[in-house]
Amino acid sequence: MKCGKTPCGIRYAVKTGGSAVGYCALSIRCGTRDEEGYHSGIAHLVEHTLFKGTARKNATTINGYLDRLGGELNAYTTKEEIVLHATVLKEDLNKAASLLFELATSPTFPRNEVETEKGVVIDEINSYKDSPSEEIYDKFEEMLFAGHPLAGPILGTAASVKKITSDELLKFVREKFRPENMAFTVVAGLNEDKMEKAVLKMAEKYFPECEKPAEEMPEPKRLKPEAACFDKKMTRRNHQVNCVIGTTAPSLYEEKERVATVLLCNILGGPATNSILNSVLREKNGWVYGVECSYTQYADTGIVAICLGCDRGNLEKCCKAIGKEIRKLQDSPMSERKLKAAKKQLLGQLAISSDNGETQCLSMGKSLLTYGHIADDRQTREKIEAVSAEELMELSRRIFDKEKLSRLVFA
Repeated sequence: MKCGKTPCGIRYAVKTGGSAVGYCALSIRCGTRDEEGYHSGIAHLVEHTLFKGTARKNATTINGYLDRLGGELNAYTTKEEIVLHATVLKEDLNKAASLLFELATSPTFPRNEVETEKGVVIDEINSYKDSPSEEIYDKFEEMLFAGHPLAGPILGTAASVKKITSDELLKFVREKFRPENMAFTVVAGLNEDKMEKAVLKMAEKYFPECEKPAEEMPEPKRLKPEAACFDKKMTRRNHQVNCVIGTTAPSLYEEKERVATVLLCNILGGPATNSILNSVLREKNGWVYGVECSYTQYADTGIVAICLGCDRGNLEKCCKAIGKEIRKLQDSPMSERKLKAAKKQLLGQLAISSDNGETQCLSMGKSLLTYGHIADDRQTREKIEAVSAEELMELSRRIFDKEKLSRLVFA
């Protein structure tokens, strides 16, 4: 892997991997939390409408540009990033990379196209009302971070999206899409030196001049939120009851605690059927179809959330069982045998996930934006192996402190 920074400030990483297929991604450090002064949901609408026209291509040309090559063009928005990414045959990688840079540097946001796409986004917002498991998590996060930029919904609201104009979209992009806020990553079966030269040439083409050298640009302000604490029930006409139990957790920059939290959540409610909550709530008692303990990481905080759906009569049984299993983790350290097995399981999951070229490419972009470098697999393994049973026990006491836990129920 080769990493660096272009003269205009774009961080980049190129890695040889795969065979016939190449992956590239342009990650931009701006998301929902950066919408102050704009209508809610603008970051997500920007992501949608970047594809609607540039100074050189209209929407039809953009939509078919990679399709004709058998490739794929996509994008997504989070609370902290907008990411454009493409998958193509490796010989077409330069075309894909050029398109990503063009979309980010010369969008036109045609008014008729923007109005049409606003309808699509509003339909997406309304569709969440039919998906309580997704709606409840967004509502939980909104309540947990009330009054803080992280509280805002990624999609915005129907009312706010309707008010966004083409001029506002252009202003947002000009302000936020600066090269020092970008990372460009590539994974392909090509020579790394040649890929690096191509990236540098691409950056020079699309950013011939920079208003300020990257080192002079300040990091965005990230203010740690004061988390609310609540136990609230909201009425929904659903067959199932949905529930989220959670609280704040270590941020992206609390490295030791962050790694331990990933391991703890995987043990408690990871994707494997042998995770504690899956074993007790689903396999043993048949109370739920699925339960998970997720860990979402931000620059200044994080969220650990236990999410489940069940019949109304089983909710309190599930909550009591969850409390009982958490107390076990808090009261005594895991045995050496169980901890070793849990670490191996997590390392295996990470290895399988990272074997996918697209996953690697996107993960590299996130790491560059967050840390300015990319940790290798050996370093990741060492950090996971270093977590002790006592550290996990102490971490579970802090994170799942009953005085700090919040609960939201849709019933």
